[in-house]
Amino acid sequence: MWKTFLTTFWLVFLAELGDKTQLATMLLVAQHKSPWVVFAGAAIALVFSSLLGVLFGSTIARFVPQNYIQSGAGVTFIIIGALLLFGKF
Repeated sequence: MWKTFLTTFWLVFLAELGDKTQLATMLLVAQHKSPWVVFAGAAIALVFSSLLGVLFGSTIARFVPQNYIQSGAGVTFIIIGALLLFGKF
């Protein structure tokens, strides 16, 4: 159980560093000068976003084999990356 917890923590923590969400929260703090309010809003949003991922992931995992989910996620990331690269997203 702890291995799964720590793996999840570090994966999400590292994935969130420097992404659009972190940049947006920095911008909000700079604009509103309310770091704790921005922190609370961002933290709650991340918790709910993660909850949706867990709920949808556990539901999908019941019906779709894991290798299809991994392949689908990989293809989706490649498509999003290409769209970002070409300014279409």
